[in-house]
Amino acid sequence: MKLILAIVQDKDAGTLSNNLVDANVQATKLSTTGGFLKSGNTTFIIGIEDERVDDVLTIIKETSHAREQFMAPPVNIDVTGDSAMSYPIEVQIGGATVFVLPVDQFHHF
Repeated sequence: MKLILAIVQDKDAGTLSNNLVDANVQATKLSTTGGFLKSGNTTFIIGIEDERVDDVLTIIKETSHAREQFMAPPVNIDVTGDSAMSYPIEVQIGGATVFVLPVDQFHHF
């Protein structure tokens, strides 16, 4: 048995959730926030049999898409108190970050 932790952008979470239900994969969803962009993410916690891991990874890969987005970097203030104006930069967001972990024991009470 494996534990899959999949962190996806909120824009992809609904579709991913529906696709997992269609594939009869049970998951727990948690609302999370990314540290870099401070944007909303959803973390899926999935316990799955070893032979189904590749199927779940395929669903996640096909559902989670990377996008380009503009963000304003934080304002830099130096020791003199002057602030440097910064311009929005384009960054890639989305996709999925997925961890697959071995499970030594599983209990359902």
